Amino acid sequence: MPSPVPSFRRGQFATAALFCALGFQYATWASRIPALKSGLGLNAAEVGFLLMAAGVGSCVSFPLIALLMRRLGSRRLALLSTTALALVLLALAAAPNYPVALLVVCVDGVFVGCLNTAMNAQGAALEARYARHTMAKLHAVFSGGSFLAGVLASGVHLMTSSLAAHFAVAAALLVLLTAGAWTGLLTRAEEAAAPSAPAEAEAAPEPRRRTLPGAAVWWMCAAMVFGTVVEGAMNDWSALYLRDVADASEQLAPLGISVVSGVMVLARLCADGWRERWGDGRVVVLGSALAGSGLVLALAAGGVWPAFAGFACVGLGVAAVTPCVYVAAAQQGGNALTLVAAMGTTGLLAGPPLIGFVASASSLVWGLACVAGAAYVVALCGVRIPWPDRRARTGSSAEEAVAA
Repeated sequence: MPSPVPSFRRGQFATAALFCALGFQYATWASRIPALKSGLGLNAAEVGFLLMAAGVGSCVSFPLIALLMRRLGSRRLALLSTTALALVLLALAAAPNYPVALLVVCVDGVFVGCLNTAMNAQGAALEARYARHTMAKLHAVFSGGSFLAGVLASGVHLMTSSLAAHFAVAAALLVLLTAGAWTGLLTRAEEAAAPSAPAEAEAAPEPRRRTLPGAAVWWMCAAMVFGTVVEGAMNDWSALYLRDVADASEQLAPLGISVVSGVMVLARLCADGWRERWGDGRVVVLGSALAGSGLVLALAAGGVWPAFAGFACVGLGVAAVTPCVYVAAAQQGGNALTLVAAMGTTGLLAGPPLIGFVASASSLVWGLACVAGAAYVVALCGVRIPWPDRRARTGSSAEEAVAA
C-alpha cells in the first residue's frame, strides 16, 4: 500500500495556492487605493464606501455561496473563484468611473466569499482525510500572499505607475496559482469520503426542508465574528494608537501592524503542532485569553514598548482562532461552514468602524479595550464549541503511519 504522505503534500500545496491567491488578490487592489483615488477623482468618503463594497458583496452572497457549494463542490468553486478574481482585477483597472468601480469591487467581494468558503472546506477536508493538522499553516500562507502583493506593487511601481500593467501582472500570477491548484485539490468523492468532512455535495438535496443552525454553529459564528474583529481592528488602529496615544515616532508607529501580522504568521506556522499537542479548544481559549490580557496590560501601562508587547500577544493569541473555527464548522456541514465564513467577513467589515465609533465617543484607549473584550468573548465561545477529537485524530494518524 503506497504511503498517503505524497498525496497529502500535493493536496496541501494545492490548497495553499488558493490561500495565497486570496491574500494576494485582495492586497493587490487594496495596495493601489491611492492610484484608484486619484484616477477616479474620489474623496475620502468615497474611498471608504469603495472599501466597504467588497465586504458588503461578501456578506450578502451567503445564500449564493451555499447554493454553489452544493452544486459545484468546493474544488470547482475554488477554481472558478480564483479565475474570476483575476478578471476582476482587469475590470477594476479599466473601470471608467466611480459607480462602475463600486460594482466591480462588490463583485470582487462575492468571489472573495466564494473562495474563502471553498478553500477552507478543502483545508478542513484535507485534515479529515489524512488525519493531519495543516489549517493554521494554510492561513499563514494567506498572510504570505498579502506580503507578496505588497512586494509586487512596490516593484512594479519602480518601473511604471500604470495601474493596468500592475493588475495585468497580478492577474497572470493568479492564473498561475490556479493552475498550481488544479490537480491537487480534493474531488467531491474524496471530500465525501473524508471522516467528518462536509459532504452535502454528495447527499440528496432537500430544497423544501430548511432548518436553523444549532447552538454549536451559532457559538462558532460568534467566535469567528469577534475573532476577526480583533484581527481587523488591530491592523487598522494599531499605528494610530502608537502615534497619538503612545507618542511613538513616525518611524516606529507603522511597526504596530508589522508586529501583529509578523507574530501572527510565525504563530500560524507553529499552531498546527500546538493543536496536535493540546487540542483546538485549548489553543483557542487560552490563546484568546492571552490576547485580551496582553492588550489590557499594554493599555494600562501605556508607552511604546508595552504597546508592542501587547500587540505581539494579540498576534500570538488569535493566530489559531480562525483556522480552528473553520475546521470545527466544517464538521457541522457545508452550510455551517459557509455561514461561519460569512460571519468572518462581517467581523472584518464591521469591527474597525465600530472601534472608530467608540474611539470618537471616548478615546482610542477605550476603543482598543473593546478589542481586548472581543478577545475574551472568543475565549468564552471557545468553551462552548464542540471541537474535533484530538485523540481520535492522533490515533488515526498513527494507524496510517503503521499501515504505510
